[in-house]
Amino acid sequence: MSEQEIMAIVQKEISCNSHSWEHIMRVYNLCLQIAAKERNVDMEVLRVAALLHDIGREKENKDKTGKVDHAIEGAKMAVAILKEKNFVKIEEVKHCILAHRKRTAEEPKTIEAKILFDADKIDCMGAVGIARNFMFAGQHGQRLTLDYKMPKCSYIKDVSKHNPIMEYDLALKNMDKKLYTKEGKRIGKERQAYLDDFFTRLKEEMQLN
Repeated sequence: MSEQEIMAIVQKEISCNSHSWEHIMRVYNLCLQIAAKERNVDMEVLRVAALLHDIGREKENKDKTGKVDHAIEGAKMAVAILKEKNFVKIEEVKHCILAHRKRTAEEPKTIEAKILFDADKIDCMGAVGIARNFMFAGQHGQRLTLDYKMPKCSYIKDVSKHNPIMEYDLALKNMDKKLYTKEGKRIGKERQAYLDDFFTRLKEEMQLN
């Protein structure tokens, strides 16, 4: 199964602005950058998993119940696609996709899963991460406000009740401490500093209103 075939399938499935084809390619390229610093990486598994990791995102976005997890749904979709194409290392790719989301219970166990996790989280940080955060907020009609109550968990079923500052406080703060690989941590440390500075300044300016 060629990467071009996978790309064509994925491009038909995604339309979310913040989890777009551009996001997938940034994650793909970050995976290659991180993998270059690691040993014994199965590049076939990593490349395929990187391309397919968000294939279930559109189904989660359309779900109003909050029950659909795009990592779980994406893993199911990926298995079906790879079986049809007679791909051999299905379980390895499945694990990478299940483990790439920080809110999903499955922890990354293989080096390929750890690299994909790091690459996906790095794209939530820095200037790109800030832009994606606000793109997602706009797409779902979220408000920019400091007036909110922190939820008991890190996931809110109704994403319209979420907001960019809450996402930072719940999920993005200290994200660099959750990365696995040495190269991922190096990149993440710099991007985390930029992210922290931005939201510190944003909160300060909003308190003047």
